[in-house]
Amino acid sequence: MGVDLRQVVAGILTLTMFVMLGNMIKRDHFDSVEEKFPGGATDAEFDSGKVTEHGLVAFSKTSNGPWMENAQELKPCWTESKFDQAERSKGFITFSLTNGPEYHISQIADAVVVARYVGATLVLPDIRGTKPGDERKFEEIYDVDKFVTSLDGVVKVAKDLPDDVSIRDFAVVKIPNRVSEDHIAESIDPIFRTKGNIRLATYFPSVNMRKTTQKSNSDSVACLAMFGTLELQPEVNEVVDSMIERLRTLSRKSDGRFIAVDLRVDILEKKSCHGSDAGAAKNCYSAQEIALFLRKIGFDKDTTIYLTQSRWDESLDVLKDIFPKTYTKESIMPEDKKTKFLESEDSEFEKVIDFYLCSQSDVFVPAISGLFYANVAGKRIASGKTQILVPANIPGTSASVTNHFSPYISKKNHLAYSCFC
Repeated sequence: MGVDLRQVVAGILTLTMFVMLGNMIKRDHFDSVEEKFPGGATDAEFDSGKVTEHGLVAFSKTSNGPWMENAQELKPCWTESKFDQAERSKGFITFSLTNGPEYHISQIADAVVVARYVGATLVLPDIRGTKPGDERKFEEIYDVDKFVTSLDGVVKVAKDLPDDVSIRDFAVVKIPNRVSEDHIAESIDPIFRTKGNIRLATYFPSVNMRKTTQKSNSDSVACLAMFGTLELQPEVNEVVDSMIERLRTLSRKSDGRFIAVDLRVDILEKKSCHGSDAGAAKNCYSAQEIALFLRKIGFDKDTTIYLTQSRWDESLDVLKDIFPKTYTKESIMPEDKKTKFLESEDSEFEKVIDFYLCSQSDVFVPAISGLFYANVAGKRIASGKTQILVPANIPGTSASVTNHFSPYISKKNHLAYSCFC
């Protein structure tokens, strides 16, 4: 049989391209940058998701599908020597963690920055769900010792208020997410000096965190608080690890790799994500659109997929038809843990499990734009897991995966690059 020279040339060019990509990632995983990560993409960015700096990733040569190799794990730029013991006052700051782990990270950062600036003692927060009465102690989900130890030399942390201090005497102060030192000086410090104790309530001016170029003395403190304070307590961490191990066992045909997709039916219905207008900017994608997207960029039917949807919904059937190995929490969580961790819809446990599982998956696909996507991306990039693929309605039968890298893995787009070296 004759050999088509055009095919030979095409094969050589393709091989050359992969060699170049490999050399680029070995030479330069992450350059230092000057711009700060915005925390969230705009809806237009969410739809296109194109990144030209493809030297940040390398493709696997052994697995079926467009799997990518992990990049180098980043090292924290903050060190204990940078933090001198701040002068302490006798006042306290209290706050609550609300709305899920993607918000917890930001709320912790803001509270630590404020407490350090005014010299207050930070009281360990409680955790409040979206439903009335859904309250938990910090230690039910997060590791208290890790939290206190990580902030040693930054702010003083108290597990509880002293008996002689009443929460009723605290002044409630609303603060914007990513609060600035100027805002603290003008609007928070005077109240703290007058009242002695304050309770913080963080609000989010936009679900997408905006890009910030102005540098501040509190940047290192905020970075430490966001990336270095929160770890799951042992029992919750054990559940996450067991679920990941189960998914890897189910993924033997892809070398134990799996995809995590943030796809929650209730949110998709609220955002009116039905329909598939090609080329239109979208902020969320349906199960059918995700299935077609993954198929067109090269993932085969044996690919294992984890969905953040807690319990199966018939609208997900189309995804399972194309990718039979598609699972939710209820199908892969150990039986003896379901009573506690799947006890109710939309519980804090479920949200935390989704957040940390998506942070550790081999590929993350955000079907919904917003803070969950932004902060999962931050944790992934810091640990070298840059396989974040932004969905799109793709015309035709196939597309290059390189056209759908998240804009967060661009060198100058992400907070992780401001916090890590």
